[in-house]
Amino acid sequence: MKNKIVIAPDSFKGSADAKKVADSLEKGILSVSTNVEVIKIPIADGGEGTLSALVGDDSVCFAEVKGPSGQSVKAALGFLNDTAVVEMAQAAGLTLVDENHRSAKTATTYGVGQMITYALDRGYRRFLLTAGGSATNDGGTGMFCALGCKFYRADGECFVPTGATLGDIEKIDVSELDGRLSECSFTVATDVKNPLCGETGATYVYAPQKGADENDLALMEAGMKKYASLLNVLCGSDVASIEGCGAGGGIATPLLAFCNAKIISGIEAVLETAHFKERLAGASYVLTGEGKIDVQSLYGKAISGVAKEANRQNIPVICFVGCVGDDKEKLKELGVSDIFATSDIAPSAEYSMTHAEELLQKLAKSWFANCSE
Repeated sequence: MKNKIVIAPDSFKGSADAKKVADSLEKGILSVSTNVEVIKIPIADGGEGTLSALVGDDSVCFAEVKGPSGQSVKAALGFLNDTAVVEMAQAAGLTLVDENHRSAKTATTYGVGQMITYALDRGYRRFLLTAGGSATNDGGTGMFCALGCKFYRADGECFVPTGATLGDIEKIDVSELDGRLSECSFTVATDVKNPLCGETGATYVYAPQKGADENDLALMEAGMKKYASLLNVLCGSDVASIEGCGAGGGIATPLLAFCNAKIISGIEAVLETAHFKERLAGASYVLTGEGKIDVQSLYGKAISGVAKEANRQNIPVICFVGCVGDDKEKLKELGVSDIFATSDIAPSAEYSMTHAEELLQKLAKSWFANCSE
């Protein structure tokens, strides 16, 4: 009977993406014995890079959509089993805007709604939406406009709100919202716990890094509060207070108000989408890792999600990392059976970074040879 080994690493930032890390560990194992069943599940923590970690190149499509500044961008989205993976940064990301022209006041999530429509047209009704790396602070209004929602000013003008014009909203009309949304479920992935409004909300915490200055913040916050109040009346629920609602400039807000949506931690969302729990069952070992492991890695990060489920199923967790940032023995006490670092066998830190795949293969080969004896 073959041993079953599940390989579920995060990326080694600056060295190798999650898929290359998984491939390297697999090569090391198979160089010792081919009498083993290897299941590779590259993962991410729910931020940028989640799409490339979860979805193979043959399941990625590109849609021409509106970018955060209104420009046309080619946004990648992927399909995994019955789920469409929508990375908001592809259509509304900060990296899509020149550093000198970032403006949380005017950036829009309209393109994210176009991405969702693209997936709806292809028959998808389950969505994983990642809320990291955004340039926006529009509370998801742009996205919802693309999905059929109408926002009106006091004079009856229909418009697409942005961070600076949320306060102009007097009426929200969802009667023409895409009817297919009633058949959908949305999982929003984020490790941000901020609510939509207030001192710890989307505007005051994140808008400054998106180009907003101090003079903008009070106006934008007032608009966000007015928007939240209108939603509260319309849907009968204070969605703005939901933990994580402030992620991505409030991208999840209208989904929480009018669709079957939930916010969960990034790694939990990724593992759920990848059916990690089911695929892990019966494994002899699970291999995971990231560029640097420390105590924070075992609290809400990718490794922690993998270890949590593996420990539930009494499966040993072996970590392969670039370097160890805290006492290795203390880290083991937090649910990891063993840790192997490329820095331990590399002649220098630079070599460890530039030859991560080669070193990971060697570490996996050595580990598997020893545990197979």
